[in-house]
Amino acid sequence: MQGRDSEDHKVIHEIIKWTFLRRSYFLDRQPRSVTVDLYNDSSLQVEISDAVSERDKVKFTVHTKTNLAHFKKPEFSVVRQHEEFIWLHDTYLENEDYAGIIIPPAPPRPDFEASREKLQKLGEGDGSMTREEFAKMKQELEAEYLAIFKKTVAMHEVFLQRLAMHPILRRDHNFYVFLEYDQDEVDDFFDHERTFLLEYHTRVKDSSLKADRLTRSHKNVAEDYIPISSALNVLGTQESSAISRSFIKLAELFEKLRKVEGRVASDEDLKLSDLLRYYMRDSQAAKDLLYRRARSLADYENANKVLDKARMKNKDVKQAENHQLVCCQRFEKLSDSAKQELIDFKVRRVAAFRKNLIELTELELKHAKGTIMFGIIGITGVCDDSDQTSYSIHCGVWLRVVPSRDAQEDRRRAYASSRPRGGDHPGGFGDHGN
Repeated sequence: MQGRDSEDHKVIHEIIKWTFLRRSYFLDRQPRSVTVDLYNDSSLQVEISDAVSERDKVKFTVHTKTNLAHFKKPEFSVVRQHEEFIWLHDTYLENEDYAGIIIPPAPPRPDFEASREKLQKLGEGDGSMTREEFAKMKQELEAEYLAIFKKTVAMHEVFLQRLAMHPILRRDHNFYVFLEYDQDEVDDFFDHERTFLLEYHTRVKDSSLKADRLTRSHKNVAEDYIPISSALNVLGTQESSAISRSFIKLAELFEKLRKVEGRVASDEDLKLSDLLRYYMRDSQAAKDLLYRRARSLADYENANKVLDKARMKNKDVKQAENHQLVCCQRFEKLSDSAKQELIDFKVRRVAAFRKNLIELTELELKHAKGTIMFGIIGITGVCDDSDQTSYSIHCGVWLRVVPSRDAQEDRRRAYASSRPRGGDHPGGFGDHGN
């Protein structure tokens, strides 16, 4: 297996090529999406002809056939990412004109994590697999990718077809832009920001879910302390003795620890979870800003084309020039404002994370010190009640604590008074005197 590193990588590349590039293989074999066309209109037909995965991104090739006059060509294709489908869905939800219409549900985000882990394991080539196991895992990986891609393509395609068939939703300007606009970003700044925000939003969303689970874990620990403290308290009230007092002190210790864990959970929720949730929404707002700019750019490009046609026909040139000027000014104004907003967003984001993470760290240290102090006091108190010599903890080191002279003398007297006298006890020391 050690000499198969290059062979393994070749196989991996073949898997990726076979799975992602030879789309016709499984698209032809899978049954096409069955949709019910209530309006019996084929003037706008939309399908996804290809799909390619690049790490966490999935790019769909959207192919359109139409005879509508609004479109410049009868047949064309554009490449779209999953986030752009979500943006299109959100624009419909936010439009009050469609309040009385059922908006098709947004397609789910593709999840290739499980298959990606197997791909990584397959490429390690550490000699832990035989050739049979290697071939079996290769087949499993191929099958998983095919199944995920079939589902992914079908859900995204159904979403677009539902919009294309609807007599009102199909006329939305954003839908036209989504299907037709294929101009590349000409500004490196916005191109970089768009790529960054797509990745950043995904990471923050994932971190927010993990932070919520962390907070929930601390709350569960705090709740688990309640029955422990109650049980110890019950044991401590059953009889009056040194061990009973120890149970009561342990119950008090767990109650204090419960309060500390509760405060830890509250602080993490306030300083971390809320921060991540806020910037998950804020990054989505920044993405929406970039999409609005892209729509404005599309309007500007369309105005330029309309102006060119008007000049060729020498008809309505003045009107086309005015419209082109308005679109140009709107786009430039929006770009200038968006650039400053994105710069401010970065500064504000970094400052907020720095402030909250520092404050959270200080609070975590404070609660950790409090937990240690409660532990020292509680254990020391229990040991004082149960033995003449107790033990304490200081900075992680156990220290032997010897009672004072007065305490030792009191305990010695109590012990002596509790012993039976020799003359009163058969076989005791008093018998030796006779």
